[in-house]
Amino acid sequence: MAEQILLEFRPSNQSQPSPPNATSCDNAQDAWDLLHRVLPTFIITVCFFGLLGNLLVLSFLLLPRRRLNVAEIYLANLAASDLVFVLGLPFWAENVWNQFHWPFGGLLCRTVNGVIKANLFISIFLVVAISQDRYRALVHPMASRRWRRRRRAQATCLLIWAAGALLSTPTFLLRSVQALPDLNISACILLFPHGAWHFARVVELNVLGFLLPLAAIIFFNYHILASLRGRAEASRTRCGGPRGSKTTVLILTLVAAFLLCWAPYHVFAFLEFLVRLQALQGCFWEEVTDLGLQLANFFAFINSCLNPVIYVFVGRLFRTKVWELYKQCTPRSLMPMSSSHRKEIFQMF
Repeated sequence: MAEQILLEFRPSNQSQPSPPNATSCDNAQDAWDLLHRVLPTFIITVCFFGLLGNLLVLSFLLLPRRRLNVAEIYLANLAASDLVFVLGLPFWAENVWNQFHWPFGGLLCRTVNGVIKANLFISIFLVVAISQDRYRALVHPMASRRWRRRRRAQATCLLIWAAGALLSTPTFLLRSVQALPDLNISACILLFPHGAWHFARVVELNVLGFLLPLAAIIFFNYHILASLRGRAEASRTRCGGPRGSKTTVLILTLVAAFLLCWAPYHVFAFLEFLVRLQALQGCFWEEVTDLGLQLANFFAFINSCLNPVIYVFVGRLFRTKVWELYKQCTPRSLMPMSSSHRKEIFQMF
């Protein structure tokens, strides 16, 4: 969820900021050339599968034209957020392909970057909301009946979208297209009016955008797993098998995907902040953070492709929705749904 989703420049000794591949060190030029050629292809691939997966999720949730339950409201908002996010990736791919020359004008510079950043925060906050909803449903099933209401879920999603818009405001306001004569490009850059903004950005990115959500996700899922372990024996007796094991695997997959996709970016973002403070100096650290941020952005992008796979396709909800849609397309769709199938629809796992 970077401020520099498309590109952020580090101040240099010159009057103009310099891009990450324009440091005084030339050792990484081959690596940058390779990145300019290869990375756009991977970004477009992520965009394609992200569009396909999230569109399928939304279609299976919305096509039956019935009221969504609480879990489905969160899933639909997550798919919508990831869908909006991946729509901005072709601009980022073209930017990298052009060696960070921005050909789309100032308005799209601000809009694309702002929308991308907003939806990155929205996506992560929705992951927390989904974990919290599962926590209430599985750990406190009786009390959750009062809290797990459609209106509460809708209000929570509305607040999350508002928070994402608020956190992306600096990007909308401070992004602009600047000409860099030394590089013969016009780049879409983020220029802070004061050095204190860099500290605020680190707090926003690393704390609000990663550490606190990660702590919440670990807390909720730890208690979910503990509750499932406590019910495992009874579940085997009643259902003839370890029903909770599939849910356990799914929960662990969620946390692992979140860590693998987002941890690299936040590590490099913090290292980049240390370079700005000159706590880390030298060509090595400049090249490592500059290249690392670009590659780590790509891993963060992958999360928008994995979300529909993990939350829906791996879970029981997707299979239930496919079956429901199939019945609507056959003569049997007029038959009432059995109680067992109706119960499954209101479960996420």
